[in-house]
Amino acid sequence: MTYILLIETSTTNCSVALSKNDKVIALKEYNDSNYSHSELLHNYILEVITEAQIQLEDLSAVAISKGPGSYTGLRIGVSAAKGLCYALNIPLISINTLESLAHQTTIKDGFIVPVLDARRMEVYSAVFNQKYQMVEGVKAQVITPDSFNSLLSENTAYFLGSGANKIATVVNHQNAHFILDQLPSAKQMAKLAYQKYKIGNTEDVAYFEPFYLKDFMVTKPKA
Repeated sequence: MTYILLIETSTTNCSVALSKNDKVIALKEYNDSNYSHSELLHNYILEVITEAQIQLEDLSAVAISKGPGSYTGLRIGVSAAKGLCYALNIPLISINTLESLAHQTTIKDGFIVPVLDARRMEVYSAVFNQKYQMVEGVKAQVITPDSFNSLLSENTAYFLGSGANKIATVVNHQNAHFILDQLPSAKQMAKLAYQKYKIGNTEDVAYFEPFYLKDFMVTKPKA
């Protein structure tokens, strides 16, 4: 039996799940705009373990949402995941945050565009087809009325994630559909993590770093 602890902290949603093979059997999550991940994460880990009536030593692996996303959120999640992998001597699995987010919707035609809110009018985005295959890689882009024109001119696109609200206020196209108020969650990581576990697609715990996409910037407070 394969138990995988799933950790998602790339946005304001602090989300922890436990999967048995590729099925989620326990989930704890809370969306807090103040990023209370450091206070919640370790409690959530213990709570899903307790709910599933197993021990930490029963874990087969830990899967982490690797980004892109919040610098602080990613650091907290990755640090916790690494600590568990070191202590339990189990593998670390990383899941692309936008790929996981894409699995929150199912479409029959067109493309899925998961988008995460970044600074100002910027988002992190990627494009996936109906089979969740990435057809345009992860990038950071500033949103203008012409954004995604090449995609929307001939295709229907479904935007979801925290950046969808931002895009909806700027992009006005008949082929653009918006699934608002969705955030990455650990529950969508289960199948992706189990697939990687079965083929041994794991990370070097000592050297793994989150996928920040952009450098961390510190802004000075206003006087």
